[in-house]
Amino acid sequence: MNQSSNDVSAGNNGDDITVVHLMRHGEVHNPEGVLYGRRPGYHLSELGRKMADRVAEHLADRDVTHVVASPLERAQETATPIAAAHGLDLATDERLIEAANVFEGKTFGVGDGALKKPGNWKYLTNPFRPSWGEPYLEQVVRMMAALGAARDAARGHEAVAVSHQLPIWIVRSFAERRRLWHDPRKRQCTLASLTSFTFHGDKIISVGYSEPARDLVPSHLLAGAKPVKGKSKAYGA
Repeated sequence: MNQSSNDVSAGNNGDDITVVHLMRHGEVHNPEGVLYGRRPGYHLSELGRKMADRVAEHLADRDVTHVVASPLERAQETATPIAAAHGLDLATDERLIEAANVFEGKTFGVGDGALKKPGNWKYLTNPFRPSWGEPYLEQVVRMMAALGAARDAARGHEAVAVSHQLPIWIVRSFAERRRLWHDPRKRQCTLASLTSFTFHGDKIISVGYSEPARDLVPSHLLAGAKPVKGKSKAYGA
């Protein structure tokens, strides 16, 4: 099912082909380096706004008829220029929200932060569920439902749904029949990236991935980058 090309195009040649681009939001202003999760009040940084504008430009000539976002500010702000470029109202879907995490509000960097505190170790007992937050299967259920709703809203065209790194990676892993537990450092879901699901009718027939704003993404935040002390990758953001 995996599509290795950098772009997935929707054709409307009489077949019921629809593309839903799951987009990760742009960079967030987070000078304290906390895992912000579902906490309100975290907005895009200036660089994050540039990322959102870049993706809006990238998608400007596409057949986008529906734009929807997680209710969190960073997702709404990322989706706004895309909706504006197509003259669309921005919809909100609670199912696109970030995964719940007991470490919200804590630092989670390399060599410091929450993992050094014994009181938090009880949350790390089961990486397969995972024990520190929303179960992976629950994320699959809600994200598949959100994908289906976006697909139905844009039948025969394209939709953009702005969400967050972990839910996007989990639903992609499910669609590509990979195990759901994984090394967070290896998620292919860079800031402002597009994970594009092509549907024939109601069936996913391919998954593509592209990074229209890759040149704007700090190197330590790219997929597979080695952790840097003092610079959080904000996993699951």
